[in-house]
Amino acid sequence: MPMHLGRRQFLQSMAATSAGLALGSQLIAADKKAAPFKISLAEWSLHRTIRDGKLDNLDFAITAKESCGIEAIEYVNQFFKDKAKDEKYLAELNKRAADNGVKQLLIMCDGEGALGAPDDGARKKAVENHHKWVEAAKTLGCHSIRVNAASDHKLSYAEQMKLAADGLAQLSEFAKDFGLNVIVENHGGLSSDGAWLAGVMKTVNMENCGTLPDFGNFRVSNELMYDRYKGVDELMPYAKAVSAKSHNFNDEGNETGTDYFKMMDIVVNKYGYHGYVGVEWEGGSLGEIEGIIATRKLLERCAEKLSA
Repeated sequence: MPMHLGRRQFLQSMAATSAGLALGSQLIAADKKAAPFKISLAEWSLHRTIRDGKLDNLDFAITAKESCGIEAIEYVNQFFKDKAKDEKYLAELNKRAADNGVKQLLIMCDGEGALGAPDDGARKKAVENHHKWVEAAKTLGCHSIRVNAASDHKLSYAEQMKLAADGLAQLSEFAKDFGLNVIVENHGGLSSDGAWLAGVMKTVNMENCGTLPDFGNFRVSNELMYDRYKGVDELMPYAKAVSAKSHNFNDEGNETGTDYFKMMDIVVNKYGYHGYVGVEWEGGSLGEIEGIIATRKLLERCAEKLSA
């Protein structure tokens, strides 16, 4: 997509691709009951387009449906940061999603403080900062908010686990009254250590506190990369959503950093997960729409193999 196109032109251009995408989407829809999992779209996949002003958060649902062939979405709070309590804005999101037959699944929350902060007051404040997103997620009909289990890296492995579990337990207790889950993504630091995050889940021990295993976020530090297959294996017992991170594709349409077939075998066959798997394109070798579609098509191939 040329950089000079405005938002209206971008939407018109993307709509022009919908006819070609519709066939693939209809084929998937025709066999939804037999599909081993469902496909959603993480809004972060479009972060460059949104930040360039070519796509508004309000148009995310229609873009996911018409341009990407995906009918379920995962919001990012950064793209409507000041709208969590704006009832008219949330009502408009609901309307646009409903008008396009798009399901709203969760809100990915960043920038609201460390839930594992060492200081009791700072930890409590971080928990309270997330309350508005729990309420917004409830209004949008989502099942979860995605949060980070960040603490102070200078503290010990065990102390960070204890602090993160405390903050998550406080937030999950609040979310329980709304029928919402609080789910944690492996997202850098010790949260990218599968064993550590699984330990946090065991410590919290609440039904509505779980994980969102991400295929690609396993860099614990500059020096340490955690094994992604081992990490997903450790996090799947607590998973309430899954993120299919992608960066690059080869000529066969396979992601070059992650064996999707191996990963989805763990997700579906080993753990019996049949929920939504979110496309999260982060690469630069393709445009954002193209990267999303390439990821979706790879997941569809995985679904075909798993259904065979």
